[in-house]
Amino acid sequence: MTNETRPPIHKLNAWFFGIIHVLAIAAVFYMVMVKFSWASLWLGIAYFVVCTFAISAGYHRLFSHPSYKTFQIFRVWYLFFGAATAQNSALKWSADHRVHHSQVDKELDPYNIQKGFVWAHVGWILHEADEPTYENVPDLQKDRWLMHQHRNYVWWVAASNFILPFCLGLLWGDPWGAFLITGCLRLVIEWHSTFSINSVAHLLGTRPYSLANSARDSLFTALLTMGEGYHNFHHRFANDYRNGVRWFHYDPTKWLLWTSSKLRLTWDLKKTSRNAVMAAKAKVIEELRAQKLAAAIG
Repeated sequence: MTNETRPPIHKLNAWFFGIIHVLAIAAVFYMVMVKFSWASLWLGIAYFVVCTFAISAGYHRLFSHPSYKTFQIFRVWYLFFGAATAQNSALKWSADHRVHHSQVDKELDPYNIQKGFVWAHVGWILHEADEPTYENVPDLQKDRWLMHQHRNYVWWVAASNFILPFCLGLLWGDPWGAFLITGCLRLVIEWHSTFSINSVAHLLGTRPYSLANSARDSLFTALLTMGEGYHNFHHRFANDYRNGVRWFHYDPTKWLLWTSSKLRLTWDLKKTSRNAVMAAKAKVIEELRAQKLAAAIG
């Protein structure tokens, strides 16, 4: 995408993005030069795990792709800690993601990798875009808590990502350290972890289930995102509660949802049949053979 065709910079997003990155650097200096607290560091690590699950199991596999069902209390939990990732409301996130799936690699794809790595990773966030119509998320608009988060998104972010860590830090005498490490440094790491699915997972890896789009399976991105890196499988079978289809695939979100189902905390887990998965793999093999044959003849 050339500079001439890029939409204008979204000033609020750009300023917020830049300030949080500066404060993330300040967090490192704070730990090294001012005060180091194991409690504050462990809070940041715990927040990263909980918030990553909120995006993976909540925003993605529950709201964007209703691949299972759970109780309202867990939906609110996902909304609260999903807000702590400052990646838009669950409604906006899901609306954009559903467009991504229906328009992948096309002009209307919000984070189209064909426009370049930087655009897919962060560029689309830092530039102005039309507000979604939300016509593709009528099911989510029926959830009053989800709509409350959408309408009061700034307050949800402030409470979950800034106020709560600061208050927890008071318990061990390091409120500013907890604020900087959890609310800023952890948030930056969280951003680039999640954004790697839009960028890295459309460039690096294999395509064993579909050659129809750029999505790829990669252990690297799976490790960064609690299992979201098996992106080729996901784009082929978007409503499956799993990303890593094999039992040994690193997909902690899959394991969490499966375990929760045994405890009757989740139910109606959608799962693609083995025959459908094998048929998809066989089709890819045939397509690759045809491509090699055409190249040899040509």
